[in-house]
Amino acid sequence: DLCEDPHLFVNGISSHDLHQGTLGNCWFVAACSCLALRKTLWQQVIPDFNEQEWDPKNPEKYAGIFRFRFWCFGEWTEVVVDDLLPTMDGKLIYCHSNVKNEFWSALLEKAYAKLAGSYEALDGGSAADAIVDFTGAVAESIDLVQGKYGDIISEQMKLFEDLLKVHKRGGLISCSIMASSGSTNEVETEMGLVIGHAYSVTAIRKLRLGERLIFSFKAEKLFMIRLRNPWGKREWNGAWSDNSEEWKKVSNSERKSLGLTLENDGEFWMTFEDWCKNFTDVDICRIVNTSYFSIHKTWEKKMMHGAWAKNSEPLLNRSGGCFDNKETFLQNPQYVFDVKKTEDKVLVSLQQEDRRKYKKEGRGDSIPIGFEIFKVEDNRSYRLHKLTVQERVATSLYINTRTVFLKRILKQGRYILIPTTYHPGIITKFILRLFTDVPSKLRELKADKPKMTCWSLLCGYPRRVTQIKIHSAEGLQKQDRSGG
Repeated sequence: DLCEDPHLFVNGISSHDLHQGTLGNCWFVAACSCLALRKTLWQQVIPDFNEQEWDPKNPEKYAGIFRFRFWCFGEWTEVVVDDLLPTMDGKLIYCHSNVKNEFWSALLEKAYAKLAGSYEALDGGSAADAIVDFTGAVAESIDLVQGKYGDIISEQMKLFEDLLKVHKRGGLISCSIMASSGSTNEVETEMGLVIGHAYSVTAIRKLRLGERLIFSFKAEKLFMIRLRNPWGKREWNGAWSDNSEEWKKVSNSERKSLGLTLENDGEFWMTFEDWCKNFTDVDICRIVNTSYFSIHKTWEKKMMHGAWAKNSEPLLNRSGGCFDNKETFLQNPQYVFDVKKTEDKVLVSLQQEDRRKYKKEGRGDSIPIGFEIFKVEDNRSYRLHKLTVQERVATSLYINTRTVFLKRILKQGRYILIPTTYHPGIITKFILRLFTDVPSKLRELKADKPKMTCWSLLCGYPRRVTQIKIHSAEGLQKQDRSGG
């Protein structure tokens, strides 16, 4: 009984609706802010929202339960919660709205806490993980410091164009500042930014100053990014902050189109260069287009469920650890795929099972995972047991995050992808997603050698494998790949 006229939404849904409560889950609130920007996405998470809405004319229809949907380890899962929310002194203590009688964010948080096991499990996490759970997106994490994006302008511009494309195509982006040695989380910097705090990216724009002046040939081009602090306050106070002198260069109509507000509402603009220099990490969640009825690039998607499983028998063991473990590395699961074009851009996402449910047992942290890609023989049909002529063409980062992502341009041929934990002997499940321009025929290699059949008795069974690698050839007649 928090109010007399409760609603899921009041005047629609907006990234400004949300405020973080006492729980340390700014990452979740940042993810919700991103979600609120995309109507098609939040309607997936909150299905049939009109039917779930409180109707004061028909109060008898109100059942006090709400349905939400999450993309849980490759499948859409429905979670049902009641309307009992944690309060203190008649006020919500966790995520809540600006408007007292709006409850979509608080109910969504309760459903997500139920999925994770408890509210406690949401204390600390990743905005990218929450966005993936909301949308089924493909998450990529970029270290802005390691990539030197604050110093190398060319890399900075490549990243800007990539983020702009992701944002235009419905993707969701968040960022944060990692605490360095000696600094503490939730501390505000001199520039008004909060360390260890997740911010949602709400807009990315190219802005030309003076472009409306007929005789102006020296229009200054600016690359801008807009962020939102889940606390609903504390903003960037540097160049292009809400009350800075720079905005005087921009016409009122341009300010209006940018959605500029001169309020301490937690949302602010900054130049992309300043963003690269002040933030340390960005999480990019791509909504990969797999629809053939689209004007944008269409990707072919393959998804496989797998597991790292330990066995004392080497041929049955599937938990061999990373490439450094030479004796056991090839005992990991192996997946084969084909690149049919001369060259093809390949997106790979490896996601381990969500371990938040084990948090109370002290096992809630993600395991360091990664993967290797090898170019193999065109007719390879069985598992690798020894690396000889095979070329190691790509290696992901090994990191203790839920998802590891890699994009590469690969040449025509057959490849084997080997997902691994960093250390051998670790047991957990994973899903592997592969996106290519044309069908890749991704499949797991399970057989170690050809099966023995009745024909083997008559025709003989292979006893030796010979590998021949041709480095070059001259003066040959044109032939197809089968030798005809």
